[in-house]
Amino acid sequence: MSVVLVINSGSSSLKYSLMDMDRELPLGEGLIERIGQDAGDITHTVRRVSDGTAAPTVLDEKHRDSRRIADHDEAFRLMLEQFAEHGPQLDDQPPVAVGHRVVHGGARFFAPTLIDDLVEINIEDLADLAPLHNPGAVAGIRAGRRAFDSVPHIAVFDTAFHQTLPPAAYTYAIDKSLAERHRVRRYGFHGTSHKFVSEQAAAFVDRPLEDLRQIVLHLGNGVSMTAIDGGRSVETSMGMTPLEGLVMGTRSGDIDPAVLIHLARRAGLSTDDLDTLLNKRSGLLGLAGRSDMRDILAGVDAGEDAATLAFDVYIHRLRAYLGAYIAQLGGVDVISFTAGVGENAARVRAEALATLGFLGVQLDRELNEQRRPGIRRISTTESTVDVLVVPTNEELEIARQALSLV
Repeated sequence: MSVVLVINSGSSSLKYSLMDMDRELPLGEGLIERIGQDAGDITHTVRRVSDGTAAPTVLDEKHRDSRRIADHDEAFRLMLEQFAEHGPQLDDQPPVAVGHRVVHGGARFFAPTLIDDLVEINIEDLADLAPLHNPGAVAGIRAGRRAFDSVPHIAVFDTAFHQTLPPAAYTYAIDKSLAERHRVRRYGFHGTSHKFVSEQAAAFVDRPLEDLRQIVLHLGNGVSMTAIDGGRSVETSMGMTPLEGLVMGTRSGDIDPAVLIHLARRAGLSTDDLDTLLNKRSGLLGLAGRSDMRDILAGVDAGEDAATLAFDVYIHRLRAYLGAYIAQLGGVDVISFTAGVGENAARVRAEALATLGFLGVQLDRELNEQRRPGIRRISTTESTVDVLVVPTNEELEIARQALSLV
């Protein structure tokens, strides 16, 4: 059995999954939160796979604990304790590799990369491009390399899939020398998810990936859209940071840059104030006081003006980007929805596509309203475009890429 341990380390959290790569199924997974705070939370789940079946049976037990967790080294130690106490036993099925999710690889990393001291330094150096994400990843990498010192560690970058963007797509129209000096360009994010979903979609419609023009909508608390031509990312909504683009749970997405200058001059907002405003107090939260799409939809049903406006702004931006990306691709063969909102909010899917009838996009209302696991088609048989719901699995994609190097 080939087993890969997948690590997604944040500034105050450690998410992990132990993947059986022979079946591409998780054996165990967990989340350690509030690292460095007064009281940390630990959740560990064991998964079993019955002999002769392809689907895992999740034990009706989630092991939970609370205690102070000083740093990422202690978080790794607690993770190992959870495996030792509750299973699966790492001694029985030791990982052949540890795959680390890293949000920002800049222009340096365009493929899964074996981590050595120099790679670690380079990831740390890119922290100024992702100050909320890369420092946590570095902390997880260092702790992981100490905990598993004889196992190869591989970095898988959210930005890597978008390294195929053409210069016209990734270049901002500002002073060229200034941009080059400070690494200002569009990098794109959620690449691991977009890659996984586009490949799953191609397999589902039984057509070569190289022949397809696809648009993937990753709609979660973070929201991004990518145009994929022949398996290559050619346009994506997030930019130098994950702030650009579509309306998100707490992030503004696109905004006139002059608004920030205006708020600095007239409202006295500092750089840090503007950062907090755009990343944590905007999006659905800023418009309606709630960041969860389920709450927004409940507010729409209740006739709340703020929730209705927030939903309308969200959909308006989705439609605008869909139209632009269809134009960039010269048409589209497959449109896929993924992540929490994309996989579960039928009304969002229907409204996002409501104006594309002139292209022959036809949504099957009954199929769209159904909620069932796995990849599924929600377009009619007469639709000129396949519209799919594709559950994303970033942990599996990270494990696949890590295993490809070992």
